[in-house]
Amino acid sequence: MCLSFKYMDYNPVLSEKYRVFYKISRRRIILIDLVIDGKNVANDLVAFTQKLVRIKSFSGHEEQVAKVIASKMEALGYDEVRIDRFGNVLGRIGSGEKAILFESHTDIVKVHDEDLWDVPAFSGEIIDGFLWGRGSVDMKSGIAASVYAPAIAKDLGVISGKTVYVSCSVFEEDCDGEGLKHLLEEYNLKPDYAVICEPSSNQIATGHKGKAQIIIKTKGVSAHSSAPEKGLNAIYEMAEIIKRVEQTNLKLMKNIGRRGTLVLSRISSTGVSLNAVPSECEIYLDRRMVMGETEQTIRDEMGKIIAEKNATWEIDIVHRKTWTGEAITYKPLHQAWEISLDHHLSKTLIKAYTEVFGHTPEMFDYWDFSTNAVALISLGIPTIGFGPGEHKLAHMRNEKCLVNQILDACAIYTKVIDIF
Repeated sequence: MCLSFKYMDYNPVLSEKYRVFYKISRRRIILIDLVIDGKNVANDLVAFTQKLVRIKSFSGHEEQVAKVIASKMEALGYDEVRIDRFGNVLGRIGSGEKAILFESHTDIVKVHDEDLWDVPAFSGEIIDGFLWGRGSVDMKSGIAASVYAPAIAKDLGVISGKTVYVSCSVFEEDCDGEGLKHLLEEYNLKPDYAVICEPSSNQIATGHKGKAQIIIKTKGVSAHSSAPEKGLNAIYEMAEIIKRVEQTNLKLMKNIGRRGTLVLSRISSTGVSLNAVPSECEIYLDRRMVMGETEQTIRDEMGKIIAEKNATWEIDIVHRKTWTGEAITYKPLHQAWEISLDHHLSKTLIKAYTEVFGHTPEMFDYWDFSTNAVALISLGIPTIGFGPGEHKLAHMRNEKCLVNQILDACAIYTKVIDIF
């Protein structure tokens, strides 16, 4: 295997069969070879990513994509490939004492406006240097890059003394960390380090916000709508609570630096009929948390929001069933986390970035959203993020990922394996 990094004066040359050129400034480009057994696999890697994007692997329906990934791992010469009872894929190369895990999720969110896309949502087409399609950003590009990197590193001869795991887990979109948690438990895995391959525009992500998903219910008294004075309208009881939710979010938004958010994302009511006073009203809240905020923070906040109202609140419990038929029960309450730039894993990724791109990182990312890192952090496993794609395009119409970033990410992962 040859993984070379060369710099030269910029010249707008078309990509050749065995070379992929990237413009990194107006005057310089980087030349990267990704080779296995003497063959450049850049085109194969991109084709594999396209194949993944064309699979409609909605949450709970990841069977096809899981089998395609497992088959690719086997074709690339992984030492071991398994699909666990929850439908997660785990590949391994090497059997050394030092272990690192590259984690991605296989599920995607649904498309409800496919007729409005500029390019068909599951075409996997490449136009103007972008791979288009649902999941191209979140996160089939990260999967593909992480699947190829250990095979390239093995061919390079840098696996000795190391174990490299690649996990591709289910149901992340609905249940952060649950699929990965079950995989780690089933195979009794606790790697020394982990990289979350979620989209970060190929910037190093040092952590992400926490999350609490909350249900508030108000109780009323049912009565016929012709005599509302005989009842108690649960929606009216909720009205003041909704105002307090909005005020709480406005207060959070005034904080300097990273700040939490509180969003009311759903409202519903229950009544015996449409001509009756509702006896119950329910709202669903999404609370994003920053460092220093804890479960007690949420308790105090919710206590103030429902004060002096006939209301209760609770953390939601999410129930799902995987494509293998296994049940998942998920409690969406996670604190924010962040890895220090002085940590060995951070220094490793910074060094890999510098060697691949020829300069130190100009900035670092910190995800506003939650990821499967919550399963790793709960076990005390040092974790960091890095992945292709602009995360602001995830879940959106016309989702697309720069092809260059997919190949760059693969090069970074390979270099991380080399030096961790």
